[in-house]
Amino acid sequence: MLITNAKVATLGIAPQLIENGAILIQADKIVALGDTATLTAEYPEEERLDAQGQLALPASLCGHTHFYGAFARGWAFPGPAPTRFGEILERLWWRLDKQLTPADVRASAQVCLADAIRHGTTTLIDHHASPNAIAGSLDIIAEEVVNSGVRAALCYEVTDRDGPERSQAGIVENARFLRRLRAEPHPQLAASFGLHASLTLSRETLAAAVQAAEGLETGFHIHAAEGVEDVTDSLAKSGQRVIHRLHAAGILGPRTIVAHAIHIDEREMEVLAATNTWVTHQPRSNMNNAVGTGPVAELLAKGVKVALGNDGFSNNMFAEMKTAYLVHKLAQHDPRAMPGDLVFQLAYAANAELSRLFWPTQQLGELRPGALADIILVDYHPTTPLTAGNLPWHFLFGYEASMITATISAGRVLMRNRRLLTLDEEALTAHARELAAALWERAGE
Repeated sequence: MLITNAKVATLGIAPQLIENGAILIQADKIVALGDTATLTAEYPEEERLDAQGQLALPASLCGHTHFYGAFARGWAFPGPAPTRFGEILERLWWRLDKQLTPADVRASAQVCLADAIRHGTTTLIDHHASPNAIAGSLDIIAEEVVNSGVRAALCYEVTDRDGPERSQAGIVENARFLRRLRAEPHPQLAASFGLHASLTLSRETLAAAVQAAEGLETGFHIHAAEGVEDVTDSLAKSGQRVIHRLHAAGILGPRTIVAHAIHIDEREMEVLAATNTWVTHQPRSNMNNAVGTGPVAELLAKGVKVALGNDGFSNNMFAEMKTAYLVHKLAQHDPRAMPGDLVFQLAYAANAELSRLFWPTQQLGELRPGALADIILVDYHPTTPLTAGNLPWHFLFGYEASMITATISAGRVLMRNRRLLTLDEEALTAHARELAAALWERAGE
């Protein structure tokens, strides 16, 4: 396929903006970029997708999400509003995930994947929980990922909060799915070893997870120091702060993702840097839970690798980028905090590097020959000059996700003219509404 008549924003180390540009896709890769006249002359027989002057840029990536949380939207659980993060977990998330059936797991994945395609997000790293539907839950999600056309790295959230039988079942599910993908690799699927958080994991369960992960060539995916409760609990359990406790347990390392890392000190940052552990930043969730603002600038200054996730909010990563751009300025009372080019670096370059943990041979997050053909078309026509250098600020101030008209993943068109092609969005959302209503009723009993 040859995409023609586009403003091509390549991003990458040497970003370009190609006016009246074209992108040649063969199989799942970008083969060539250039001006439309040249490439149409060289490849006259190629099927064409006319961008009609729209902006073409790399599809978005998400470093940390929760497909299972889809049914929480609009659910007004009874009682007064929570006063602390632990109450939010206990009264919302831990009531919701206990009610998930295999059918709910499937429907939650479907609506989140449709949301991702609509918002131009084609690579996601998911963290799943369904305490009463553990065995095979990752297979259900994987099937829907493949059907959708995007790619996702999956894991199951091991926790002690539902007793030793379920914590062991979570360990087994992670190990089983990791072995499945080693035996039957799929280009759209990858896996990690999921853990909830220090505050719901005993020393024995951490040790059991580390033992189960041996030989599977995997790291861990865990929440850490999201709220102050995690720190208090870790000190009470071990006399150590969260990152030190996880390090002592053998959890940290270059394949491990730590989500949030808000309430950490300088020594913990040094440990994260020394172990090459990844940290993901989720500003919308942090604001919603009132847990604080992640110390992104300090982490980066210490040499920690930081990427951008959404923690189960919508898969509109541009909304996450805008929030990141603004909240650090407010939190630090400094308009220089979190500049636009740094936001783009987290969302594209860092998320692409993080994704290579799972798809090591694939180039994502930029448009260039040899990169995966993950591309979105955006009906954005600026009222001021647009250049490769000022693109981030156009997207932070002028762009809305509703402007996305097409989403392409690995050369496959998943949405065209704002219509999803791989998922029946109307049918699956209607089905999800029925299941969510039943789940809310069960959870309220």
